[in-house]
Amino acid sequence: MIRPIRTLLVANRGEIAVRVMRTAKALGLRTVAVYSEADANALHVAVADEAYPIGPAPARESYLRIDAILDAAKKSGADAIHPGYGFLSENAAFADACEQAGIVFVGPPASAIRAMGSKSAAKALMETAGVPLVPGYHGEDQDASLLAREAERIGFPVLIKASAGGGGKGMKVVRAADEFPEALASAQREAKSAFGDDKVLVEKYLTTPRHIEVQVFADSHGNCVYLHERDCSIQRRHQKVVEEAPAPGMTPERRAAMGKAAVDAAKAVGYRGAGTVEFIAEGEHFYFMEMNTRLQVEHPVTEAITGQDLVQWQLRVAQGETLPLTQEEIPLEGHAIEVRLYAEDPERDFLPQVGRLDHLQLPSHLDHTRVDTGVRAGDTVSIHYDPMIAKIIVSGADRLEAVRRLEAALAATEVVGLATNRVFLKAIAAHPAFAAAELDTNFIARHQDVLLPGPAPVDDTVLALAALFILKEEARQSAETVDAADPWSPWGLAPGWRLNRDAHVDLTFADRERRIDIRAHFRPHGFVLALPGGDVAVEGDAEADGSLRVRLDGVALSARVIRTGNRLTVFVRGGEYAVDFIDPRLASQAATGTAGRLVAPMPGTIIRIAVEEGQEVTKGAALVVVEAMKMEHTVAAPRDGKVKALKFAVGDLVDEGAELLVLEDA
Repeated sequence: MIRPIRTLLVANRGEIAVRVMRTAKALGLRTVAVYSEADANALHVAVADEAYPIGPAPARESYLRIDAILDAAKKSGADAIHPGYGFLSENAAFADACEQAGIVFVGPPASAIRAMGSKSAAKALMETAGVPLVPGYHGEDQDASLLAREAERIGFPVLIKASAGGGGKGMKVVRAADEFPEALASAQREAKSAFGDDKVLVEKYLTTPRHIEVQVFADSHGNCVYLHERDCSIQRRHQKVVEEAPAPGMTPERRAAMGKAAVDAAKAVGYRGAGTVEFIAEGEHFYFMEMNTRLQVEHPVTEAITGQDLVQWQLRVAQGETLPLTQEEIPLEGHAIEVRLYAEDPERDFLPQVGRLDHLQLPSHLDHTRVDTGVRAGDTVSIHYDPMIAKIIVSGADRLEAVRRLEAALAATEVVGLATNRVFLKAIAAHPAFAAAELDTNFIARHQDVLLPGPAPVDDTVLALAALFILKEEARQSAETVDAADPWSPWGLAPGWRLNRDAHVDLTFADRERRIDIRAHFRPHGFVLALPGGDVAVEGDAEADGSLRVRLDGVALSARVIRTGNRLTVFVRGGEYAVDFIDPRLASQAATGTAGRLVAPMPGTIIRIAVEEGQEVTKGAALVVVEAMKMEHTVAAPRDGKVKALKFAVGDLVDEGAELLVLEDA
């Protein structure tokens, strides 16, 4: 029986809410958003036809409140709710509540969510269904000593995983028995915080595996298909960094075998809608890991190679329709790759960043490039939610073409105001091993020296562009203050006119700890800059948006410089570089650093203090654990010493840079 959907409420935020609404609007549906106090001016609110407030910023008081979301659905007249991913998307109680309220839940039955919601129970079910499993312990008994014995039986290294969740939260690799107790406790805390359930399972940790997942789809008429596979092997901290489809090196025979196993898994739980069955593969073998009973973050790469809109499939199935295509009709054309652009700082162990996006340019203008985002320039990345800025998806006739387009898309991406992983992603795309599809979950660790080379001093090209930007900016400011009656007065010209002397300006920049003095000599069509590497002739202009078209000793290139305060961010040749302009008109620009202080790495909550005042500690010992964005960050002792004072208590909120404790010499 067909039950037409006319008004769709999206119980989510950010890019997935915007993406779902895009398809809903294309189908002629009325769209309803919900938002927390922190998201009152968010993009998904602006895109929706209507939007309803559901509570304060913390997710548990807004996006995780079933009652508030159902109340918004009732007030708006929504006849269906799409949960997106994350938040309540895999919450069986929410699916049940929607059904009881007479609202269509755009997702699987609550029974399927429950069956796959516990990794332990799901693996037991898959074993019965004949789906291959990784050796491990998936039992109900969670006694710490039992788990430690099971780890010994399985053999190190082992992987501790939160039974109720995913996304790398509550997941720890343990390489030796003496590391197990602390890793177990940390995994349980993260699992409890993220999913409200501290149950874990323990599995054999494969050393060079590939992470391959299969997109499945089922309707309420007994049909179930797979829409090929995705390779998500390039990961960091068990979180996906790069996803692509189809999986490189996949043979038709193996695709069929994995597809059949995925369909068998879905049928075993009476599945309906979109789901993903995740496998870990090593050598000739593949093993079931888990099933995600929702739409995946990386679904766009499947859409690219099949030409299908998976959200449209979800809505059609939710209405009671049959699947749009049979297994034999599902196409597979070309290759697609997705990367996740995050507000995180690779130079600080990828700590998530919060703050304002002062400048944002995403590469949606490029051919065969798709961008899914939930933010705009001027928006704020909040401490309360995932710090993803955008998903960048490229496609090509083959993998080589897709890789080249990925490099171009990342080169055309610009973010100012927050540190991001853009340069890191571009380094992956440009790496010869990535081009050769030498993929496994250790890719980043194996190539870390190349992918994360550490800070390097800026070169003369960057300094020349920064200097030209400042010179042009000051010339414009000068022009605005020149006496209109005498616009050619030498006293009003930016060069600082000198009688019988060469006109020049001295500029000073700071590159981290390095101070750089540049003398700019004015010439009729530009400048000669005295740079650290020698003199360079510079011609060019700066537009209002910071874009530059310049010639450096006759070599033409395009760039952009964005100024925020005295920080200049220079985008050129696909790279990004930051220098500080030291303005002599300001009394002081000295910054007080935090080097050597034991400070909070980011805003968050103190969840554990591992030491007491007066306690002696050794270098590397855990001192304080800060939780932010549902992940734990441990502040360790930088040297041997004694804890002189603790500045906070468990449960306290701290700002980034807040001094957590005082450590003195023992």
